[in-house]
Amino acid sequence: MRHPERHRTQRIGWLRAAVLGANDGIVSTASLVLGIAAAGVDSQGILLAGVAGLVAGAMSMAAGEYVSVSSQADTEKADLTRESEELAAGPEQEQAELAAIYVKRGLDPALASTVARQLMQHDALGAHARDELGISEVLTARPIQAALASAGTFSVGAFLPLLIVMLFPASALMWAVSGSSLLFLALLGSLSAKAGGASVIVAASRVTFWGALAMALTAGVGALFGVTT
Repeated sequence: MRHPERHRTQRIGWLRAAVLGANDGIVSTASLVLGIAAAGVDSQGILLAGVAGLVAGAMSMAAGEYVSVSSQADTEKADLTRESEELAAGPEQEQAELAAIYVKRGLDPALASTVARQLMQHDALGAHARDELGISEVLTARPIQAALASAGTFSVGAFLPLLIVMLFPASALMWAVSGSSLLFLALLGSLSAKAGGASVIVAASRVTFWGALAMALTAGVGALFGVTT
């Protein structure tokens, strides 16, 4: 009896964009807040800067993901167009090329030739896209999905440090924002590891370390160049 299988590679496109967006939202906004707080700015100014950072960051993430993934999609489209032309010009040569790929993967030449011929008869371009170019439906570029995932998760991630700014007085923001943001990052790393089937400890440690480094450097810059009011 057949049963549907759900593989984690099907999540690669949106999961990568979502983790990148949420991580960047937490780290960049928390770092911005800490840098401004270290310079002696009051809570209202810190909140205003943080909200501006949220809006600008979300739009930047959306635009950056859309442009970069669109470039990948354009490359895939160009490769498929070229492959389609080669199939039309020399189908026999393309079938032999496909058979050679299967031989390298472990099939004997006779079976590889049979498989290549049958796949060419069924969907020649699809077979070459998958086995020669490495383009599949699961891993194909989706610019809009990546842009929305990054912008949305960036906004959610950026809102978390801003919530701390609204709840705590300016005198306590340095410890409150840094501590809570590290906790948020550890949680994000754990959730992404769960979704991707990776090690929770490794993922949480990785995002927490780099987040702590970014916040420490930004706070240091704010304290060095800021003027207490």
